[in-house]
Amino acid sequence: MNEDVTQAVEVLKKGGVILYPTDTVWGLGCDATNEIAVQRISKIKNRPDSKSMLVLMENPALLDRYVDEVPEIAWDLIEVAVTPLTVIYPGAKNLAKSLVAEDGSIGIRFTQEAFTREMISRFRKPVVSTSANISGQPAPAVFKDISEEIKSKVDYIVQYRQDETTPGKPSGIIKLGVGGQIEIIRP
Repeated sequence: MNEDVTQAVEVLKKGGVILYPTDTVWGLGCDATNEIAVQRISKIKNRPDSKSMLVLMENPALLDRYVDEVPEIAWDLIEVAVTPLTVIYPGAKNLAKSLVAEDGSIGIRFTQEAFTREMISRFRKPVVSTSANISGQPAPAVFKDISEEIKSKVDYIVQYRQDETTPGKPSGIIKLGVGGQIEIIRP
């Protein structure tokens, strides 16, 4: 795993795109602060630029670097989540412009998965995470389900966890509003 992490971080630092395992499904990733890399993922997925993507982080203490004002309830949600949970926060900042939704929000998930935690910790920035599929097609449940088209367009494919056969599941999604509103998007 260590060599995989080192290689992935080097590719991210150079503005490249990686194919990697997450705490949910296999994902396409890049530096979440690099606009050109983020646009490249949209092209790989054949996805409209207007459709936002989420980012993975490994340390909740860094959240205020990327969100203007963290609603109090967010800290409770992060603490009690026992399965992967993406929280959509208002007031995104310091991220690639095309990651941010039209309303200024950004989806962030704090990963507990060993590979992604180590990779993000060494990279020291959030990493984009979007399912490794062409837009409109089903998200691949395991590595072998990822199309050759996707694999051929990335700069690095992580070896770690490619043999797993247990299908990954998408995260839950909760959207938080500035005034304390909570909207459950995907339980």
